[in-house]
Amino acid sequence: MTHLAAEQSTTIQCPHDFQISCGNCRLSKICLPLALETQDVTYLNDIIQRGKPLQKGDHLYRDKDAFSAVYAVRSGCIKTYRITDDGREQVTGFYFPGEVLGMDGISENTHASSAKALETSAVCEIPFERLGELATRLPSLQSHFLQLMSREITEDQQLITLISKNSAEERVAALMLSISSRNARRKLSPSNFRLPMSRIDIGNYLGLTVETVSRVFSRLQKLGVLEVANKEIQINDHEQLRDLASI
Repeated sequence: MTHLAAEQSTTIQCPHDFQISCGNCRLSKICLPLALETQDVTYLNDIIQRGKPLQKGDHLYRDKDAFSAVYAVRSGCIKTYRITDDGREQVTGFYFPGEVLGMDGISENTHASSAKALETSAVCEIPFERLGELATRLPSLQSHFLQLMSREITEDQQLITLISKNSAEERVAALMLSISSRNARRKLSPSNFRLPMSRIDIGNYLGLTVETVSRVFSRLQKLGVLEVANKEIQINDHEQLRDLASI
């Protein structure tokens, strides 16, 4: 049992979610149903479980929990993290609506990280065994899931490169561009958005102190690249931001 069940004690549907399905979800074009036929989406929808929303600070699962499902974020934002040998928290990812997490548990049948809601968040729980059975019958679903796994590996490699080689300015700029492009995939503004994570989480993810993160934001604002108002971000110059990120 995951900590989603343990902390919330029930998986009944929320009243406002009772009509949500893969077929009418606004995220269907970027989530697992991508490229599926109408009938195939129905098969996928039949195995998905939609529980009560996670509140800020609630865990979806914890490190070493038995792996049984992957999760698609429907709203809000989830961070994943590990606890280092010396007891520090190391943020390993931020997941936005339409993105799938929990695949770290596939190889060993236990999760290699913990996942916590950064704000009120809703997720779709997809039992992995049933997903595997369905994927064998639906080649397009199998292909898309493999693409999601490949993207996860690529992003892990990019994070390692980002932390090991890039300057503080490059790291922060790259993260802002990543959030911008992910917003664009959801048909949201790529230039104006709210950061769901704290400066501490950003620093932890990028291997920077919170003071350094704040200094970089101030510098980017002075350059006119960004406008920063607490968690509200406005990107004024995407090209210059890409130059600063060395992308």
